[in-house]
Amino acid sequence: MDDTLYLQQGFTDEQRPAAAALYDAAFGAKLGVAIPDPKQRLSILAQGFQPKFCWVAMRGEALVGIAGYKNAQGSLTGGISWRLLQTELGYRGALRALAILALLDREHTPGELLLDGICVAANMRGQGVGSQLLQQLIQYAKREGYQRLRLDVINTNPDAKRLYQRMGFNVTATESFAYLRWLLGFSATTRMTYSHLNKAQKPKS
Repeated sequence: MDDTLYLQQGFTDEQRPAAAALYDAAFGAKLGVAIPDPKQRLSILAQGFQPKFCWVAMRGEALVGIAGYKNAQGSLTGGISWRLLQTELGYRGALRALAILALLDREHTPGELLLDGICVAANMRGQGVGSQLLQQLIQYAKREGYQRLRLDVINTNPDAKRLYQRMGFNVTATESFAYLRWLLGFSATTRMTYSHLNKAQKPKS
């Protein structure tokens, strides 16, 4: 078996279930507020992913890391639509899920590439996979002419914040919403930006 680690943009339709399971392992607690049932959540993720808006880490045939992004054309999770939610959850469940997911959504601004979730398989953590995916996104942002790469990290994930700081991201803002902690499970997000990109290129919108 080939255990070589390599990165590629996007994943196949056959890899959708594996991608959903990996993403849910990292963000299921947060997404579970909107979609409590794990089976429904995995189904919605698998169907709603837009694979071209991510870079993935592969170890042999296994998908072991995902770094999604968002730009003016779409995002990794951009296919989670009202129609999909209603099909899977019914009208009331979809209405509730959509309202909560709207609280978690972040808009990108012209000239920036927005990180839309990064996750690494449990058995691959501590081996630099997350750092490699971030570096790949930085290089992608440079090639595509973006002015900056932006992400938001929740206050209950200090390890991720330290990783981003080591990679050259700087804190630019903090948003607090303690009144929503009972619902979301966290009370603040820190906006971090990587701005060491080639500004001589034409910026993306």
